[in-house]
Amino acid sequence: MCCSGFLKIMMFIFNGGIFLAGACILGVGVWVKVDSGSLLGLLDNVEGKSGLSQLVNVAYLLIGVGAVLLVIGFLGCCGAVRESKCMLLTFFSIVLIIFIIEVAGAVVLLVVQGLAEQLLDGLETEVRTSIKNNYGSNDKFTSLWNATMEEFQCCGYKNYTDFDGSPFQESKGDLYPDTCCNATITTTVCNTGIAARSMIDGCFHKLLQLIEENAEIIAAVALGIAALEVAAMVVSMVLYKSIGRKA
Repeated sequence: MCCSGFLKIMMFIFNGGIFLAGACILGVGVWVKVDSGSLLGLLDNVEGKSGLSQLVNVAYLLIGVGAVLLVIGFLGCCGAVRESKCMLLTFFSIVLIIFIIEVAGAVVLLVVQGLAEQLLDGLETEVRTSIKNNYGSNDKFTSLWNATMEEFQCCGYKNYTDFDGSPFQESKGDLYPDTCCNATITTTVCNTGIAARSMIDGCFHKLLQLIEENAEIIAAVALGIAALEVAAMVVSMVLYKSIGRKA
């Protein structure tokens, strides 16, 4: 009886962790989806979206993963409370399948470490063409780019020359968005000379930097979730056998 109670407590702890992880991932997915000023929202407006839908749909992937983890955590807790062998076995099977998928995904990511950079670099022509055609004429596109450049303190996709020949320049003359010029160099207009001296990084470099800075955090979270899943599977099977002996 004491052992059974301890196992139930452990199931609550492990599945509580899985449930909270699912809630966090779900929250991030919803935030990415509804944040119209995010870079993913900006990429959704790029013309010729070859290979781009994978980036834009990352929000749906996060929402799906978060929802599945929520269900798993709830199922494990209910199985432990009700001492249901069916629920515990279902819980174990689902977690095992997800764990195998996670391991396979980790192997794929290790094999294609430069995938993010290659994908973003491959979008250069499409993004720069979209800027040249739409920045300054399409209000939604322009406001999304302005919000992105302001947030990341970047200029264009690669640099200020991305705006050459855009509707913005046609209406403003030889000028660039204010974020393309360093405020310490000028307090007036942002023209070619000042933009060239400012050397503001493009949003491509800023996004890669953001991915690299958060890669370790993402890996640590993934490892933590995997450890919780393994522990929960072990405890669920021990509890499953304990219920079987009592029956």
